Order: sequence, then C-alpha cells, then structure tokens
Amino acid sequence: MRVLNIHGVDDVRLDPVEPPRAGKGDVVIKVKACGVCGSDLSYVKIGGIHRKPGGVTPIGHEAAGEIVVVGSDVKGVSVGQRVVINPMMTPSYIGSGGPEGAFTEELLVRDARVGDSLLPIPDDLPYDVAALTEPLAVALHGVNRSQAKAGDKVVVFGCGPIGLGMVVWLVDRGATDVVALDLSDERLERAKALGARAAINPTRDNVRARLLELHGSARVFSREAVGTDAYIDAAGAPSILSDVINMAKYQSRLVVTAAYMKPVEINLGTMLTTEMTITTAVGYPNEMPDVIAALPRLRDKVATLISHRFPFDRVIDAFAMAGTPQSAKVMVEFDETGA
Repeated sequence: MRVLNIHGVDDVRLDPVEPPRAGKGDVVIKVKACGVCGSDLSYVKIGGIHRKPGGVTPIGHEAAGEIVVVGSDVKGVSVGQRVVINPMMTPSYIGSGGPEGAFTEELLVRDARVGDSLLPIPDDLPYDVAALTEPLAVALHGVNRSQAKAGDKVVVFGCGPIGLGMVVWLVDRGATDVVALDLSDERLERAKALGARAAINPTRDNVRARLLELHGSARVFSREAVGTDAYIDAAGAPSILSDVINMAKYQSRLVVTAAYMKPVEINLGTMLTTEMTITTAVGYPNEMPDVIAALPRLRDKVATLISHRFPFDRVIDAFAMAGTPQSAKVMVEFDETGA
C-alpha cells in the first residue's frame, strides 16, 4: 500500500509502506474518501510538521472509510462499520505530525474509541460527503463562537472551504443576511449559491461602503459605524482586523478562525468606544457529532462544496488543484476515478 508523505519543502511523494497492524486497542480503516485541507498545503510549503531530519510527515486528516480490522479491546464497533475519524482525538493527531496520515489505503487509528476518535455515519451517507465532516465542524465552531443567531447580519471574510461552510451554517440557523468576501469570483459565486445575500470582491468594491448599503448604519459617539452584528475572519489578511475595528458598531463581534503567522497591530482606542468583542476559534471541541446529525438533512447542499474529485493515484494533482482559487474542497477518492 501507499501513503502520502512530505519529505521537504514543496516535496510531497506517494511512498510504498507496509500495511498497518492493529494492536488490541486499535482499528484499521479502509479509507474511502479524504479531503485536501488548507493546513495540508501549508505543511507542504514549510516542509512538514514535527519532521525529524531525514524523516517524513504523513498527511491527510479529513477521512471517511470502512473499518476492516478491530482490536480485541475496542468496544462498540465492528468490521464493515462506516465511520469518520476525529483526528484531534487520536493520540498522534492523524495527519498533523504523527506517524499516520489519512492519504493512504489503510489507516491505523490507535487507541480507538467510539464517539470520540471514531464517529459512525449513516449507511446511506456517501463517503465523500461524510469526509466533509471535519472541515464543516471547523466552520460550525467558528459560527458558534460568533454567537450568530437568526436575524443577525453577518460578514464572512474568505470563501475557501471553511468560509463556505460558515455560510452554510449561518443560513441554516436563520442568519439570512450573510455577506461573503473573497478575491476569487468563482468562490464568491459559490457563496451566493449557498445562500449568502451578497458577495464582495475587495479588489473592486469599497467594503465599508457596500456593507453600509447592505447592513445599514449605526452611531458610535460621533462616527458612523456599519450595522453588521458579527464578523468571521476565515481569510487571514492582516488588514481585516483593523478594518473591522474601524467600522464596527457597538458590541459587535469578530471571530478569528484564520491562522496568522505574524503579529497584527490593532487600535485599542477605537475598540474601547465600541465595546466590541474579538475572540478566536480553533478546531471543533464538540461540533463533530452535530455535523454528522445534520449531514443527512444538508447532504445535497454541502456536497456542492466539493469542486474537484481525484483518484488516489492522482493525489499530487489534487494538491495542485487545491492551491488554486477556482477550487473549493478537493476530494481524493479511493474507489472511483475523479476529474
């Protein structure tokens, strides 16, 4: 069998390996589908994570598949059961620097626990849709942290897979006045198709002026503020925080889900007058079960997040596509050929 490994900066290879052997507390999953995550692309750019000199970093963590081996001490699962993995609850944080990565035909899940690292999925849920559970959980956690509710006016910066997932959850809970921002017109069209009221390309539009038009205005002492209730940063552009602070209304909220590699300067004086809240969201502490429960209802809608499909033999091509602005979620499949 094979596994996708990072060998160095921009050096990712499909390497032969021996099939995994499960211990008493482990399971082996035959991977059916695995999505390419933005963090996977970042790991390739930096040459891997926790990679020892001369070693490799196996990658892939958005996986769904079928259990083919069950260790004698593992309870509540059986061979043939369909599952997704919660990589954050595995001992090696699968695909993020440990010895396992999910871009492989057979994946070892150590110390497997049902409802924790292993989450069963319905029999009629396609594996490619099930593999969206992890990124959709990231998106849901960001929305939960924003405290967005029905009727709120919300702005989502960034329409990659996470930002698009946020549009799905916001619209699903009744926040129908959602505005999406991105530099890619293809991604903005996807956001509108998912229910965003409007889509803004900052290279063409004055963001503040458009938001005043769409969300109305509010007063903060002597200045005019934008009427947006909550902002979610899934883009990571350094100017976003200062732009939001400068246009935010009283007690509005900003959630940062994007990864910032360098410090960002903010104006605390302007923040003081608005009592706005800035917080962060990372991962999905409790959201994965909620996503799986919602997937049968949202199946057709979230399936449109998948822009491209590739067979495992072409996983390197899948990574190249995932780095382009015309892509949304790129899915690697292990039984069918993709395009």
